[in-house]
Amino acid sequence: MQGSRYTVNDVMTSTVVALARGAAFKEIVRTMEQWGVSAMPVLDGRGRVLGVVSEADLLRKEEFRVTDPDARAGEPPPTGRAKAGAVTAEELMTRPAVTVHADATLARAAAVMARHQVKRLPVVDDDGALKGIVSRSDLLRIFLRSDEDIADEIRHEIAAARFPVPLDGVRVDVREGVVTLGGRVADPSLIPLAVRLVRSVEGVVDVRCALAGPRRRPVLEPDLTTGAASPGPRGRPGSTA
Repeated sequence: MQGSRYTVNDVMTSTVVALARGAAFKEIVRTMEQWGVSAMPVLDGRGRVLGVVSEADLLRKEEFRVTDPDARAGEPPPTGRAKAGAVTAEELMTRPAVTVHADATLARAAAVMARHQVKRLPVVDDDGALKGIVSRSDLLRIFLRSDEDIADEIRHEIAAARFPVPLDGVRVDVREGVVTLGGRVADPSLIPLAVRLVRSVEGVVDVRCALAGPRRRPVLEPDLTTGAASPGPRGRPGSTA
């Protein structure tokens, strides 16, 4: 992994426990228990992702076991009623599956998870075939980058390569992922850009900016012309009383 170009491929789990569409209810429960997972993708005969079966899908059966759906206050979702009577992975799964490609950025994966309110995403290729799975905890692994690694990227990838002017006078200090920028820059208008670029580095927790513009030179009064005649008592050069 180099620079800020971290992708899902860098953090995903390549070994994935998956289900065939005909997997039986109890087989699914046993597989989840055996592998310690709470959701599994369902694949067709060509390894393409059809959907995902989660613990929530399985619990529909228990939900409707204790309460007659017709007696509920408010009509239950049709998917809930259907899943309560399901016995195979194909009947239980949520479809279509929410997926992501391996070359997607971590920010993109996090946004998809948030939008669809899911904890993990099957990773697929252009044909929809399963390549791996990425979870919330996988995305958080990027914050395990060392402070030295982050500082080195900022100095070489940001300050040296991506910034429009040299930042030789900028100090970069990173502690627990929090970056502090200090020193002076020739053009103060570029400071917000520097902060945005540093914040975009994977693993940065926060940015504290102590950058300033160049020191102002004191404004000096212009020197009196050398050799000029001193004004006389009446304000005229060389006058006498």
